[in-house]
Amino acid sequence: MTRIAGTTTRHAGGGATRPADAASVRKPRSPILLTHAARPATFDVTAVDEHGEIRDVPIAGEHPLTLYVDKREVLTLMTLGAAPEALAIGYLRNQRLVQTLDEIVAVQVDWDTNAVAVKTRHGLADLEAKTAKRTKTSGCGQGTVFGDLMQDIDSVRLPPGATLTRSALYDLLEQVRTHETIYKQAGAVHGCALASNAGAHARILQFVEDVGRHNAVDAIAGQMWLDGEEGHDKIFYTTGRLTSEMVIKAAQMAIPFLVSRSGLTQMGHEIARKVGMTMIGRATNRHYLLFTGAERFRADA
Repeated sequence: MTRIAGTTTRHAGGGATRPADAASVRKPRSPILLTHAARPATFDVTAVDEHGEIRDVPIAGEHPLTLYVDKREVLTLMTLGAAPEALAIGYLRNQRLVQTLDEIVAVQVDWDTNAVAVKTRHGLADLEAKTAKRTKTSGCGQGTVFGDLMQDIDSVRLPPGATLTRSALYDLLEQVRTHETIYKQAGAVHGCALASNAGAHARILQFVEDVGRHNAVDAIAGQMWLDGEEGHDKIFYTTGRLTSEMVIKAAQMAIPFLVSRSGLTQMGHEIARKVGMTMIGRATNRHYLLFTGAERFRADA
């Protein structure tokens, strides 16, 4: 396991260990050529406080990162830069531009040119058609999705027997509260966490922060692929609001439980109901609102 500037990630081919309750099925795959080009998460600047005193203050990094796939420019992301390789892979996954990790040969980040180059085995199918239609979203740090926003939702099937206990929810919220984060140092970022879900307990497996919550969820999605991590027995937590795109991304990752300290939108609520996801908002300390998927939730462990 590698900890990058307050962000927990695992790299392809690494010998990471994980708790017994976080075990998952690992699928054989071809090795991917990866750089490990994380940027510093914070930078020190000077500011004048309310007493007129000069102070050194950490602020969050923000870097343009242009994504190229097979030498073709796709878009530029603004990112903290803590996990750029996982971000690129997760972006392609969540935009439905690649279907499996085996389609990717290499992910190379070069901060001198602010670029990440992805090489695929056979090129991206229907790239022209998918990038021709763009939908503006309410997401910070991204704001555009390719293709039909509702594409493939009807085919999503979340695990029918998965349940979440209130004790596990409280366990996760307490871990989030005490987790050392860039937000506590510098603010200006969103965080997302992937957590195990085992009876009365949960455990944070990955915690990623970025300038936008969509970057953070994409980085987790990419790292899940790199680790061979399944989503059916996991909880996804985000500090940001639960919009339609956040719900779609969690559903595509086969994660049945989505939790946020913030609120939700009408379309996010509608899609969560459609796919049978348990969505919990306004979740802090021991307070929460259960919006959808009550049949999966257990008040007692």
